[in-house]
Amino acid sequence: MRRVGSGDVTLAVVEEGDPARPTVVLLHGYPDTLRVWDEVAALLRDRFHVVRYDTRSAGDSTAPRDPARHAFADLASDLAAVLETLGKPKVHLVGHDWGSLQGWDALSRPGLRERVASFTSIGGPGLAQAAHFLRHGRRRDVLGQLARSWYMAAFQLPVLPELAWSTFMPKLVERTLRGEGAEPRPGHPARTIRRDGRRGLWLYRANTVRTLGRGDVDPRVDAPVQIVECTRDGYASPALVASLERWPSRCWRRRVVAGHWAHRSRPDAVARMIAEFVTHVEGGSEALSASAPASRALRAARVRAGRRAFEDRLVVVTGAGDGIGRATARAFAAHGAEVVCADVDRAAAARVAGEIGEDLGGTAHAAQIDVGNGAEMEAFSRNIAEEYGVPDIVVNNAGVATVGLFLHHGTDDWRRVLHADLWGVVHGCRLFGAQMARRGEGGHLVNVASMAAYVPSALLPAYSAAKAAVKALSECLRAELAEQGVGVSVICPGFVSTGMARHATYLEEGVRGVAAKALARRGYPPERVAAHILRAVHANLAVVPINAEGKIGYALSRISPSAVRALAGLGVREIGKSRGNDRADGRR
Repeated sequence: MRRVGSGDVTLAVVEEGDPARPTVVLLHGYPDTLRVWDEVAALLRDRFHVVRYDTRSAGDSTAPRDPARHAFADLASDLAAVLETLGKPKVHLVGHDWGSLQGWDALSRPGLRERVASFTSIGGPGLAQAAHFLRHGRRRDVLGQLARSWYMAAFQLPVLPELAWSTFMPKLVERTLRGEGAEPRPGHPARTIRRDGRRGLWLYRANTVRTLGRGDVDPRVDAPVQIVECTRDGYASPALVASLERWPSRCWRRRVVAGHWAHRSRPDAVARMIAEFVTHVEGGSEALSASAPASRALRAARVRAGRRAFEDRLVVVTGAGDGIGRATARAFAAHGAEVVCADVDRAAAARVAGEIGEDLGGTAHAAQIDVGNGAEMEAFSRNIAEEYGVPDIVVNNAGVATVGLFLHHGTDDWRRVLHADLWGVVHGCRLFGAQMARRGEGGHLVNVASMAAYVPSALLPAYSAAKAAVKALSECLRAELAEQGVGVSVICPGFVSTGMARHATYLEEGVRGVAAKALARRGYPPERVAAHILRAVHANLAVVPINAEGKIGYALSRISPSAVRALAGLGVREIGKSRGNDRADGRR
């Protein structure tokens, strides 16, 4: 730690890492100090020169004699003083909360903006950008943001805010941190939080009314800006964060599944985003000793016109060699995704991956996998993460069917169906869902079930039981993983014209031909199911019944379960008729 003078204040500055490497300056918010960045700084300092300092009136920095000297111009002077001591022509700014507001302001100031190589904004807009949103945003969005920002008006009051910081506010901060999964620790909240909270009120009093009341401030900035949205931030609404995309000349927008103090609760994710962005902007400088192509996540975050819905997303599809899996893999690729086509038949997976490259000009990879084999799936998920990265979307589609009455099902029949149809989904959700949760940027699991999950059939006891379990599992997982930002959708098609009927195992005589012909006559192509899967991911839908019989069956299962149970025996009567006809044919 060292001290830097700026006017009548001295700033406490901490430097870590090799000064020859690119410099990252971390700006803290209110009522924090530089210690709020401890975890992130520890993850960055081996690759970057990391600098952080206590803003005026916070932590170990001193306060100005005139409390009104907390305006943005004063904060800009402090930043300039720190930069002067570093001797670097350009630095990468990272700001949280008030530090983010300060960073946006720096990008608009001659003398400072030329020294900013990039800016990462976490949990805070610039006041100029916020002012434009409040004037021109949708009325509902503006009212929602004003409700979140009630404290900004309360902090303008005399005496009462100071009294709050002297009494209950420090405990409230601790309780909020715990609610976000960030336990208080030495250094945060700081030992000086009561004093910092009282003095820092002048940040609001010296800036908010003055800046928000002006309509002539240009919100545009000419710098690479990475906007990190904290999905559970109680202060900055999604609409406000989304409105920021239009102002930087080059913009990336990313999400971290966390509350306001994301750098405390998810320092791994925040540090990774900062490192990827700085490395990319640096472009592979000698100091980094590496080329700097943008990571897939960073490519996917780039804001630009004409971007396809799933461009630069990584999608894994099991059972991709044919039918719904093949159609789904192609559909995601057509919308810009990089696809891993996995199937128990490697030749079929390779054929589909080749089609994606040749027909669609997309990027696809083939993999052979038995989804019901836990060891194989462990290795498969690990290899995917190491070679391509954590998937954004996983479609657990692989499955088999056995057709016949329950009393004709042997143990091996049950084992075969549950192995693929249930255990394949369990392994896919468990392994890839854990990767998505650890990454902290969300994701989506799609489990392909069937209308058999809620419309029972005497001819499909194992298949129906497996698909019903997949539906129940999906709804349980959806509730659990929502906190991690991972969506879960279960897809329930009716009769679809695929090769499944040809590949099924039949335990009853005369059923195979009837089933294959019925599916062919139904004429519902798997491409339409794929379109529903893409829609389910885009809209984060829970249960998606598909085609007429799927939707009618779903409605009946909720309105009149007895009617659905009555339909279950139709197949038994058809078998009886078939056997009767066979005997009659024999007599003839």
